[in-house]
Amino acid sequence: MTLDELIPFAESELEEREQYEHEIHVCVSSSCHSSNSEAIKDAIQAEIDAKGMSKTCRVKGVGCMGICAAGPMVAVDPDGVLYEQITPDHAADIVATIDKSPDERLSHPTDTPFFNRQFKIVLENAGKIDPNSIQDYIAADGYTALYKVLNEVMPKGVISRMMRSGLRGRGGAGYPAGLKWSTVAKAKGERKFVICNGDEGDPGAFMDRSIMEADPHRILEGMAIAAYAVGADQGYIYVRAEYPLAIKRLKNAIRQAKKLGFLGDNIFDTPFSFNVDIRLGAGAFVCGEETALIASVEGGRGNPRPRPPYPAAYGLWGYPTLINNAETLANVPSIMRHGAGWFSAIGTEGSKGTKVFALSGRVKNIGLIEVPMGITLREIIFDIGGGIPDGKKFKAVQTGGPSGGCIPEEYLDMPVEYESLKELGSIMGSGGMIVMDETSSMVDVAKYFMEFSMSESCGKCIPCRVGTRQMHDLLDRISKGMGTTHDLHQLEELCDMVQATSLCGLGQSAPNPVVSTLRYFRHEYLELLTDYDPDAAVAADETSEVTQ
Repeated sequence: MTLDELIPFAESELEEREQYEHEIHVCVSSSCHSSNSEAIKDAIQAEIDAKGMSKTCRVKGVGCMGICAAGPMVAVDPDGVLYEQITPDHAADIVATIDKSPDERLSHPTDTPFFNRQFKIVLENAGKIDPNSIQDYIAADGYTALYKVLNEVMPKGVISRMMRSGLRGRGGAGYPAGLKWSTVAKAKGERKFVICNGDEGDPGAFMDRSIMEADPHRILEGMAIAAYAVGADQGYIYVRAEYPLAIKRLKNAIRQAKKLGFLGDNIFDTPFSFNVDIRLGAGAFVCGEETALIASVEGGRGNPRPRPPYPAAYGLWGYPTLINNAETLANVPSIMRHGAGWFSAIGTEGSKGTKVFALSGRVKNIGLIEVPMGITLREIIFDIGGGIPDGKKFKAVQTGGPSGGCIPEEYLDMPVEYESLKELGSIMGSGGMIVMDETSSMVDVAKYFMEFSMSESCGKCIPCRVGTRQMHDLLDRISKGMGTTHDLHQLEELCDMVQATSLCGLGQSAPNPVVSTLRYFRHEYLELLTDYDPDAAVAADETSEVTQ
């Protein structure tokens, strides 16, 4: 298919859309899907048919609308009305309000910070297009970036644009995406591969899952552009088997893209050929690490290996391999369409663009958000998130999953960017953000994440395999009021040892929740120790100050 054929293809979808006076969008992403949203969609469609409105009103399933705590969600366009906590029994009430005042019992306000403080790039189509329809994606400028890149830009030019955009990997480490692409492009190999890392394993994280469910063609287009830039002809999407809805939609998107010639041989009548297959993970957190992921794709056990050599030079089956996570690749079509300057103007000097976060925990507006880099934690939690429910006080926010840290109230006005979070002892991670209130025990929080890391350790290296077990046992003893000062000192020594000597990122970052809670909430540990004397501790501090 050429651009001349692509444009009419998009226009036919837009013309069909124009014949309808209204569109009713029903969220069919996992959170709403699990609450029977497919039945809601069917019930609304049945009501539309019964009222003889099928020629003027279209019902379609869409991706995540963001505010998951209020789901299942239904939106009526162009009325701009959003309904929350809908059941199939509400179908008649919703249809009856079309072109009239919304049903106040069911409506959710849209003129709120949750919606108007966001800036959507990756999620620009979420909640608007049907994830099962390639026509809907094309009508939203889908695959135009791929066409223009293949016909107007050399591979070096694509990489140059990526480097100038300032996009950093959204999987956690924040490595410059353009630099990684450049390294793979320069690597010598008979063939090269592109892997989309959709193995989202952090507790409380659902960003990549929502992107894959809401806009699967966006992932494919980003992968194809990346493959063209680095010289790859084969791609794999590595997604955990616990994401059946994402897998189903990705498979459907691959079939549709192949049928129209956006994947396969001689894409857009150019010499470029690229195919994509899906590989399922078994839910091992360690497979988020690049070398462990590669081992799993190859059919082996998901064990990491020492680096170097890095996957960019020696990856899948020994060939140069580009690995980006789903959100990173989802940014690519927009960068190619709008330009590197447009993207780099968003965010901060060192952290460009936007970031998708899964906001969860003790916050009113639990859901999926996309915000510009540099926004403060306070704005996210209290403006967009709506603050802490039940009149409780904010205590801490945990970013970066098991590899991240807990940030206390005094740093709520710090900007959310890679360097700032690192200074606070946390990381951006893939985008999980868990809010805790005054009822949370930070020792228990550290123990929870250590238990997760302990159980997810692949066991290959002794520091991680044994160290996380020992740290968990010490945390368990302290949390039960059975720990001593010696236990606390031993815990800190183990944190240093595991961070410094573990083979891969899982072990190296596993102590982070412990280190950060000790840094900001040390008093909670001390109060649980059997031999802790607060008066003696105060006297020791005063003596230390005099000595200094």
